[in-house]
Amino acid sequence: MWSDSTIWWLLAGVAVAAEMVTGTFYLLMLAVGLAAGAVAAHLGASLALQMVAAAVIGGGAVAAWHWRRGTRPAAAPAASNRDVLLDVGETVQVAYWRADGLTDVQHRGARWTGQLSDLAADQRHAGSYRITSVQGNRLVLEPLGTGTAPAAQP
Repeated sequence: MWSDSTIWWLLAGVAVAAEMVTGTFYLLMLAVGLAAGAVAAHLGASLALQMVAAAVIGGGAVAAWHWRRGTRPAAAPAASNRDVLLDVGETVQVAYWRADGLTDVQHRGARWTGQLSDLAADQRHAGSYRITSVQGNRLVLEPLGTGTAPAAQP
């Protein structure tokens, strides 16, 4: 028959393996609690005390991790996250805007279609623009400076 500590260690291993499959960090916190139950078993604690140790340590670790995640700012969506798309934050020059509200810009040696962000929808003019996000094969732009008067396609 297996000892209590062996069962606790096996349960901790199962929790770690399940975390590897699912990718949720919370299961690692529960595995820490299960390891605390194993340590309590090694120290000769009763089964009830082993369970209390596992619950308090595991539950506390989950609560602490949840609190820590809640205090961090949320990550930007992938379409506007510079860590995902290196185009975000770069500047482009707009020479004209078409009647449909789109423009063609040169960026990284290729021609891209650009559109204004929703916040800058009424600020069409020739000039410098910052790429705020990428939606499919379109660059979403916002004006950098004052620019010039609205320009139509030549």
